[in-house]
Amino acid sequence: MPDNPQALPGQVFALPGQRLIALEGRDAAVFAQAQFMNDVKALADGHWQWSGWLTPKGRVVALFALLRLSEQQIWLAVPDADAGALALALKRFVFRSKVAIELREDRVIEGRFGAPEQAAGASIAGNADDSLEIDMSGEGGARALRIVPVAQAAAADAALAALWAQADLRHGLPRLPAAQAEQWTPQQLSLDRLRAYSVKKGCYPGQEIVARTHFLGKAKRGLALYRSEGELEAGAKALAGEDALGEIVAVAAPWALAVIGLDRAPTPAQTGAAQLQPQALSAGLER
Repeated sequence: MPDNPQALPGQVFALPGQRLIALEGRDAAVFAQAQFMNDVKALADGHWQWSGWLTPKGRVVALFALLRLSEQQIWLAVPDADAGALALALKRFVFRSKVAIELREDRVIEGRFGAPEQAAGASIAGNADDSLEIDMSGEGGARALRIVPVAQAAAADAALAALWAQADLRHGLPRLPAAQAEQWTPQQLSLDRLRAYSVKKGCYPGQEIVARTHFLGKAKRGLALYRSEGELEAGAKALAGEDALGEIVAVAAPWALAVIGLDRAPTPAQTGAAQLQPQALSAGLER
């Protein structure tokens, strides 16, 4: 399997596990602003950003691309979390808000290596009644993510979907398995690199922890990228000799992201029989 997605033809392929949650109604943007960790109020209609939902203790429940189609229509492209369970959990906080939260089974999320047809940067192309496209390009190459009706869905391609996950990790987008949910703060996952959270927008679950960590400069751990030809598993400890460097939080073989201490530069490590070689994270996926 090649490391360079740019060498692949620009075919469209399904992204298994990625699901769409729609927030619709008069208070959709207001609800999203109150619940999610990025500043939805400052986001213009027709644009998207990285965001997430936190526990009250500031731990990341789920990461997602938040698309603001309008003040009354917010879509969440959720790559890893159980989207059905996430939608159900969000409904518990609706109270009197005029917003409907729905897992959109009529839409499929798919990807393509290559320049987007119309989308650029944080601008969304297309329309909600047909298909939407967002620009997922970064230093590692051009990519486009599409949200389309089921009837228009592309076929699955396991090799291309694996390369997509690898590209996410190489850009510092943690693809968290269920066991790693509710374990890490946005700072520990270095989500500032993606501009995925706000410390100034006001209250949201976990905001006090996030803001305190930011303003007191107490972030002591962050993400590091490693490559290994051995088998890796999220949750494994990354060791340098007998010293624990940190913990593997996301794997898309041969790539892995680990949360390690910020007081030392990434160094070669191992987990079990797998040898880990530190690599530079690619930039450009922030929105």
